[in-house]
Amino acid sequence: MTEYLIQYLQMAAAIAATWGLVLVFVFMTIESSFIPLPSEIVMIPAGFLAARGAMPFGHPMADLIAAIIVGTLGSLAGAYFNYFLFSWLGTAYLDKYGKYFGLPPAKLRRAEAIFREYGSGITFVCRLLPAIRQLISIPAGMARMNLWLFTVFTAAGALIWVAVLTLVGYYLGMHTAQLSYADLIHKGTALINENMIWIIPVCIIALVSYVFLHNKIMGGSAAHMPPSVGSDGE
Repeated sequence: MTEYLIQYLQMAAAIAATWGLVLVFVFMTIESSFIPLPSEIVMIPAGFLAARGAMPFGHPMADLIAAIIVGTLGSLAGAYFNYFLFSWLGTAYLDKYGKYFGLPPAKLRRAEAIFREYGSGITFVCRLLPAIRQLISIPAGMARMNLWLFTVFTAAGALIWVAVLTLVGYYLGMHTAQLSYADLIHKGTALINENMIWIIPVCIIALVSYVFLHNKIMGGSAAHMPPSVGSDGE
C-alpha cells in the first residue's frame, strides 16, 4: 500500500511551496478517517520540505510549526468524521453487521462499557499507536463520548504523533543530502520503528496510570457522596 501511494503523493511535493499546508490538511484528514493512508507518507515529507524552506512560509521554523499545527487539525477533522458518522449510525449498525467482523453484540456492549469508563485515556494513548489511531474515534462515536473530552484527548495524542513524524522529516532535511521521496519515507519510517520500543511502553504506562487515577478519584468521590433520597441513611 505504501509503495503504491508513494508514486502518486510524490507529485504533491512539486507544488508544496504553494499548496503544501492545504495538502497536509487534506491528506491528514483522510488518514485520520477509516481510509488507509499512512501518516508517515504525509508528515515526514512535510518536515523534510520545511527544513529546506520549500513550504509556503519559506522559513524552516515557521514551516515546521505550521505543518505540525495543520497536520494536527487535519487529524482532528478526520477523527470528527468517524466520531459523528458512528454516533449517527449507533450500535444498531454494528449489532446487525458486526458479527461479520468478529464483533458479536456481547463484545460490543463490553467495549462500549469500557470506553465509557476510560474513554479519555484510551483515546489519547491509541492516537499514538500505529494501525489503531485511525480507528479509535469509531467506538468513541458509538459510545457518544463527551465531545469536549474527545476533542482535547484526540488533539493531544494527534499533536504528539504528528510532531514526532514532522520532526523526523525535519531532522532528515537538515542532516542529509537530497533524498528521493521513497528513500525519505523509508529512512524516516525506519527511524521511528527503531524507537517504537520506547513509545509503546510509555503508552502502556500512561494508560495504566490514567486507569489507576481514574478509579482512585472516582472511587473517592463516590465514597464522599451524600446518601440518596430513600436510602437507609435518610
